[in-house]
Amino acid sequence: MLNIAHRGFSGKYPENTMLAFRKAVEIGADGIELDVQYTKDRQLVIIHDESVDRTCDGKGLVADMTLEELRKLDASAGFRGIYGINRIPTLREYFELVAPLKGFVTNIELKTGINEYDGIEQMVCDMIKEFGLEDRIIISSFNHFSVARFKALCPEMKCGFLEGDWIIDFGAYAKKNGADFVHPRYNTVTDETAAEILSNGIGINTWTVNTEDEVRRLYKLGVNSVIGNYPDMAKEVIETL
Repeated sequence: MLNIAHRGFSGKYPENTMLAFRKAVEIGADGIELDVQYTKDRQLVIIHDESVDRTCDGKGLVADMTLEELRKLDASAGFRGIYGINRIPTLREYFELVAPLKGFVTNIELKTGINEYDGIEQMVCDMIKEFGLEDRIIISSFNHFSVARFKALCPEMKCGFLEGDWIIDFGAYAKKNGADFVHPRYNTVTDETAAEILSNGIGINTWTVNTEDEVRRLYKLGVNSVIGNYPDMAKEVIETL
């Protein structure tokens, strides 16, 4: 079972920043989950919310701001003043960090659930190929149409359907629609739902797993990875299983 750092090592460092990503690598996470949108000038950036209001010292929509404007903001969120100034990173900067790390996995969530960001699937696919990371990427989104578009463009890459609700026959649905994984909220992964998903040949990457007991429970159910804010804790637990 892989240990994937949710927005980097976000439990102890500012989410979706290069600092959080470096710290996840340092403690030995197997991979990182992050969120991608694009700016007004169509630059791929890593930030969770459609607006900068929660995580940055500014206000406005990511899609309405240029990269230059976004880079002036401090994206330290709840850690402001503790680790200096942390800028919103680009996807290119992130790839430059992880490309040399053999076997390191990245789960890219396309933030197409509210703003579809026309053409983002092709843009992300092209950059993945530029860095030669096709076999180390998992694409996911709450917008399953977006995932399907990506899979049609880049069928060789792994894709998963994100979902926070209790879905009947989620595995059969994913199989029918060409996904490789499902990404359900952790508490919806039960003995019954896990068995149905896995019986359809679909993998399970589940979020946001932040307790030792849940890491152990999900390991026993056979999930492929746990995505959590404390990859140091998950690593310690997994090593004992």
